[in-house]
Amino acid sequence: MKFHHIVFSGLIIFNAFTVANAQDDLISIMNKNEKPQIDYTTATFKTTKIVIGTSCENPPKGNLLFLITHHFGAINSGYENLFGLKQATIRLGAEYGVNDWLGLGVGLNTLENTWDGFIKVKALRQSTGARNMPLTMTLFGSSAIYTTKWADPDRQNYFSSRISYAFQVIIARKFNHRLSLQISPTYVHKNLVVSAYDHNNIFSIGAGGRFKISERVSINADYYYLIPNQIESQPAYSSFSAGVDIETGGHVFQIFLTNSMGENMESIITETTGSWFNGNIFLGFNISRIFTIIRPKEFK
Repeated sequence: MKFHHIVFSGLIIFNAFTVANAQDDLISIMNKNEKPQIDYTTATFKTTKIVIGTSCENPPKGNLLFLITHHFGAINSGYENLFGLKQATIRLGAEYGVNDWLGLGVGLNTLENTWDGFIKVKALRQSTGARNMPLTMTLFGSSAIYTTKWADPDRQNYFSSRISYAFQVIIARKFNHRLSLQISPTYVHKNLVVSAYDHNNIFSIGAGGRFKISERVSINADYYYLIPNQIESQPAYSSFSAGVDIETGGHVFQIFLTNSMGENMESIITETTGSWFNGNIFLGFNISRIFTIIRPKEFK
């Protein structure tokens, strides 16, 4: 092989290595300029209720969730009442996801003709990647207005006496695709109480969880421990509910047993007068259906 052929071949090999190194350097620079991604955890709970208590979840941005909550009467009411099937309380609710962290909701409950409204703010979101956040924290605030007739219409009654409030700090974590747990310190304020021995400010500690047994079925439970000696005018028990979630496309169907007649947080915490041990158990179900109101731009 002639000398100029050797030189020419060497230049080709050198140039190939140079181009390859330049490409590697360019890819390296591009990777350095890419912003790390934040991977947010989704579906800690499948809907906005664990069982009867609120979960850390909001509807997705631009979506409206319509929720029907139905409680039958107490199972221990006997055959004459068909073990509670002849009685019912119903709440019709609507919840809207304003954005990724803000949700709003309203509802009407046939128990004491109660209207309620609430706001939920996701202050922290469980995530991995560029931001490693081990839990989700949601702030919940609600107000309920009882609209039944006054017990004593002859005395001076104030509209403010009909109003109560509930506030929660909801802390949740999705441990894996099967198990999610939540704890929720809760504060309820009632403007008017039944007796001077009852507290206007009532405290409870809630806990709940979800365990998936298949892709579309899970076992759920929630419990609200009522700190003793806050309500003296009537029996007051901690609320415990357990049931099954069944996911069917755009619907989530929840069937459960509970000792609470109430369907908003103010009532669940302060008006659970039945005990599981005495047979004051209510069969109930939730049906939630989600509707897309505003589609994300990428899907338009």
